[in-house]
Amino acid sequence: MSRSLCVALVQDHDRGTVDDNLSRIEARVAEAAAAGARLVLLQELHNGAYFCQHQDVREFDRAEPIPGPSSERLAALAARHQVVIVASLFERRAPGLYHNTAIVLDADGRLAGRYRKMHIPDDPGFMEKFYFTPGDLGFEPVDTAVGRLGVLVCWDQWYPEAARLMALAGAEMLLYPTAIGWDPRDDEAERRRQQEAWVTSQRGHAVANGLPVLSCNRTGFEADPTGHGPGIRFWGTSFVAGPQGEFLARAGEDEDELLLATVDLGRSEDVRRIWPFLRDRRIDAYADLTKRYRS
Repeated sequence: MSRSLCVALVQDHDRGTVDDNLSRIEARVAEAAAAGARLVLLQELHNGAYFCQHQDVREFDRAEPIPGPSSERLAALAARHQVVIVASLFERRAPGLYHNTAIVLDADGRLAGRYRKMHIPDDPGFMEKFYFTPGDLGFEPVDTAVGRLGVLVCWDQWYPEAARLMALAGAEMLLYPTAIGWDPRDDEAERRRQQEAWVTSQRGHAVANGLPVLSCNRTGFEADPTGHGPGIRFWGTSFVAGPQGEFLARAGEDEDELLLATVDLGRSEDVRRIWPFLRDRRIDAYADLTKRYRS
């Protein structure tokens, strides 16, 4: 049975201040709702610049509690337009304890749930382990007015285990707020390899689990605050894929864009009937997946 859902992804660049970024989000959500969207996905850490290019204790001042000012402003926005919003915030849980947290605001403005990023990278330009404590809420979907959402965050997108566990818990869609881009020193061939790997990996999660995937990435160039690094050019390319990995919508690399797509949630049942991957899993033979490495 067809279950059509109009979804929207807000791909944008940092506008300099929390208020400017949230004001832009408010305008885009209003536009999305007017176009019929019932679910809006925002990019990772949308309140400001991607500050993890360097390590500086002053950056912790960006964090806020949940509920807090940003979550309450976004909750009011969700209720005003009767849309579900998946947002991405720097959560201050306690003094010295911070998370990279996605929140799910239901169409009545209620905080339906949250997901704390589980996989935390530590790479040049992406020094997240300095700021974020790994999540402790597991891989639990969030029930909303539009369905059960499997929300993951950025670096999680490379891990098939995370997508699979969300699917096994009954997620009807996989959603990834993301901030990823190129090192400007990389040549064009390397840039394309990285970008295509990113897209392919997430489309693979759609195929392997028979679920739609929504991935919302930021765009624009952000300089290294220290002036020592090359900065990051975020590659945009937000997209929506169906349960066989097919593109339903795809944004450009450099543009701020409100990406709209119609997802048929009923197709997952049809796809899983012809490709019964969950049926054929050899759960009796997977114990070694809990090991770091087999040696």
